[in-house]
Amino acid sequence: MVGASKSETGGGPIRYGMVGGGQGAFIGAVHRIAARMDNDFVLVAGALSANPERAKASAAELGLDPARSYGSYAEMAKAEAKRPDGIEAVAIVTPNNVHVPAAKAFLEAGIHVICDKPLATTLAEAKKLAAVVEKTGKVFVLTHNYTAYPMIRQAREMVAKGQLGDIRIVQSEYPQDWLTEDLAATGQKQAAWRSDPKQAGAGGALGDIGTHAYNLARFVSGLELDALSADLDAFVPGRQLDDNVNVMLRFKPVGKAHPAKGMIWASQVAPGHENGLKLRIYGSKGGLEWVQADPNYLWYTPFGQPKQLLTRNGAGALPVAGRVSRVPSGHPEGYLEGFANIYQEAARAIRAARKKGGRPAKDVVFPTIEDGVEGMAFIEACVKSSKKNGAWTKL
Repeated sequence: MVGASKSETGGGPIRYGMVGGGQGAFIGAVHRIAARMDNDFVLVAGALSANPERAKASAAELGLDPARSYGSYAEMAKAEAKRPDGIEAVAIVTPNNVHVPAAKAFLEAGIHVICDKPLATTLAEAKKLAAVVEKTGKVFVLTHNYTAYPMIRQAREMVAKGQLGDIRIVQSEYPQDWLTEDLAATGQKQAAWRSDPKQAGAGGALGDIGTHAYNLARFVSGLELDALSADLDAFVPGRQLDDNVNVMLRFKPVGKAHPAKGMIWASQVAPGHENGLKLRIYGSKGGLEWVQADPNYLWYTPFGQPKQLLTRNGAGALPVAGRVSRVPSGHPEGYLEGFANIYQEAARAIRAARKKGGRPAKDVVFPTIEDGVEGMAFIEACVKSSKKNGAWTKL
């Protein structure tokens, strides 16, 4: 495996707990696989469900000590902080409305936090959590997992080195089809909470996958957004939150170059698309295209030259891609490994904090609390713009 060794990063698996992710959940299992892929973490505690019986049953399935299966995140944070063998980090994999209060409880208990996205249900509460992160100095990781794909790291480095010249156009799209019908009405758990403003916040598809598309565009391009114009729709009758999003973007100028423009499309009512995340970036010297369904490839076209296929660990691959790659060229890596790369980076930061008296490392790459706050600002601006018939709105 390419990357820092255990001896380089402080040694020993990190004891962690999980909030949410019990029976019937989807993303909790993904986090658990990612956390153990590099033997960086060991799960020792959990508040796996708001339902006490389901929490106990889930803990038993995972082999947790019954004494460390908790009825609430508050109880877990308090108890684990007192134990000499208590958790060092917590993974929060709940509906969005629980992210901030749970993260705050663990941060104030001296425990590092790895949190699913989006960060919060409102920008105001996101900013309040950012203040807690700053005050406690704890590691805070937001799991925008697509930022950790090797060829996304490659693309980011190529843009930063100027291989595309001045960036002019950024297009990111994330279509799905799983909510084409009113799945929430059937009682399907994942659809139900994502369609509920009290649990999901102001964004439906916007918060769930639109934030991924936006975060990826910003991560690779390095550009800062100035203003946006958004059009949100709920095509399924009775749905309270959006299921289709179209956003035009105006980025802040860089130097003397003409300010870049962009577009984002996110939809959960696009039949034929299972998980169609795609990113395209064009500059004065060339363009890049990456598709999540085929993530080991990056298409690069220098202007006036033939299109080039860059592969993970192949000819032309940069060290930043190799750092988050596990297997030789030609063997596919994807979704789970992307998540695992986020956890690996988190482990580096947490081990550095062990050595340095509780302060996180600086030489790691993962989405932070600042990315979470910006994601919430993006959601809020999109909702505001759409309510004003797509009026251009500053972030």
